[in-house]
Amino acid sequence: MKGNHIFNSLLVRVSASFILLMAVGCTNLDEVLYDKITSENFLQTKSDVVRDFLRPFEHSYWTIQGGSTFMLQENSTDELMTPNRQGDWFDGGQYQRVHNHTWTPNDGYTTDAWNALYGGVTLATNTLEDLQAITDPGKFDMTQAELDDMIAEVRTLRAWLNLRLLDFYRNIVLVKKVKGESAGGPQVSPQEAFSYIEQELKESLPKLPTRQSLGDNAIGRWTQGGAAALLVRLYLNAKVYTGTDHFADCAAVCQDIIAGKYGTYALEKRWDAPFDYTNPTSTEVVFGFPGSFGLTHWQYDGGMYFWMLPVNAPYYFGFTDFGTANPKYALQPGRDVDSTEYTFALGKPYLKFRKYADDYRLKTYKNLGNSTREGMFLSGYLPYINSNGKVDTVRSTKGPYALFLRDQVGMFLDAKPGTKIADKVSNMNHADQNSGLVPVKYPYYPSTDPNKISSAYAEIRLAEIYYSLAECKYRAGDKASAAVLLNTVRARNYPAGSPSLYKPDGSQLTDQEMIDEWGREFLVESRRRTDLIRWGVFNSGTWWDKQPDADNHTAIFPIGQNVLNVSTQLKQNPGY
Repeated sequence: MKGNHIFNSLLVRVSASFILLMAVGCTNLDEVLYDKITSENFLQTKSDVVRDFLRPFEHSYWTIQGGSTFMLQENSTDELMTPNRQGDWFDGGQYQRVHNHTWTPNDGYTTDAWNALYGGVTLATNTLEDLQAITDPGKFDMTQAELDDMIAEVRTLRAWLNLRLLDFYRNIVLVKKVKGESAGGPQVSPQEAFSYIEQELKESLPKLPTRQSLGDNAIGRWTQGGAAALLVRLYLNAKVYTGTDHFADCAAVCQDIIAGKYGTYALEKRWDAPFDYTNPTSTEVVFGFPGSFGLTHWQYDGGMYFWMLPVNAPYYFGFTDFGTANPKYALQPGRDVDSTEYTFALGKPYLKFRKYADDYRLKTYKNLGNSTREGMFLSGYLPYINSNGKVDTVRSTKGPYALFLRDQVGMFLDAKPGTKIADKVSNMNHADQNSGLVPVKYPYYPSTDPNKISSAYAEIRLAEIYYSLAECKYRAGDKASAAVLLNTVRARNYPAGSPSLYKPDGSQLTDQEMIDEWGREFLVESRRRTDLIRWGVFNSGTWWDKQPDADNHTAIFPIGQNVLNVSTQLKQNPGY
């Protein structure tokens, strides 16, 4: 799945044609072919149409972590880090360049993200051309409404991919046709891309199904609610993309979604329910990709949450199907090696949770049995029963000594908790396997549990709509309404009557508190970079081992040199 997907569906057709040609013999080149497969007659049955429809969805699910998209959205911010752990994950300093915003077009991930997202755009466009060429849906035992729905869903999927490209690169190419094309088109202005995405979503929306019409089969399908939510994302970030704010438009769509205009949705009563194995039918998941252990589970893949686990942590879960993990990601620290809190306002993600100490999510993650768990963080010692039936604790692969996970970065090695170490260095090039706490948002149930990693990936949650509307209200000066909206979601994170809820007048809300609260609710959901840019602190902010940038050109990524080498019509982004 991690290879080049751009032309896969076309290659299948070419290969099929080649096989048929070979079957009729090679000695008589003048022989008439009575049967052949071409792009015009490739679709023969309804099953063929459905497979064509699904192909870009499969690739698109992979892009949530494939092409380094997750890494770029998180490691470039004040949230996650990939430090050099005693020689592990240094990788030529590439992750340090992401952390410090010093990437160049020669860094492979600048090409990888472009290719991953355009692979999806190309597959979606190819499918659209196939579907739009069907003039008689009855031939495939389909109604015109079913065909229109498929077309609308693929257009929405492509709009989601284009929106991410706009967010990453700003000056993008709009791919509207692939059959018969031998070269890419020109780059368009951010405003043109914005308008095109908006139009695609608005035109598709009325032809899409609602969540209710699909019932329990809604997961993985773009619905009216999903398309409307993409408009929310587009409008919320419009000023960054085009220079013109659309906060009023964003608020209007949010209010319509919450009111049920595009289908009925409701917040879950437990914070973890949108991420649990039951989430394919969750009332909060507006759009998600279905997952299962035996089939597709990209968010559990190495490029995302499985590489957020400490070494040997799967023993703690009782989940042994994927090996013993390899800690690529962890939360950036809130304290130095002497446990003194850092003074910068950004970052310190775990301490931002600790600000409200009765938060249920602060409990150490623990599987409780019968597909249930509590808590969201791995910290301290991680005990388990070893193969000899004795209590053991997760150990380092560099000792081995017992790991003690801390909200700090340094060379603690086998130092006991509370022990002062002589080495005071704490930076991206000086970490051990104890360094950094780990969030576990999607559960890892034991290998014996039938629901061990069957959660769907919740790409859009109703909570995002509440938070987006709250931000619009806050920016309009209505802090009281913003506080009510935020508390509607936050209430499930704390006991009844908790003092951690915001005061009804919104007096506690500031720009920094809004930034922090986005970080708490959507921790490691692959949006932190976008949020920091929208709040104007991505380039100007200071966080652990990160000083402000010299200017703002790194708010968008460079187009990778490998892309420019084969697409000579493209112009590099400013500043690179």
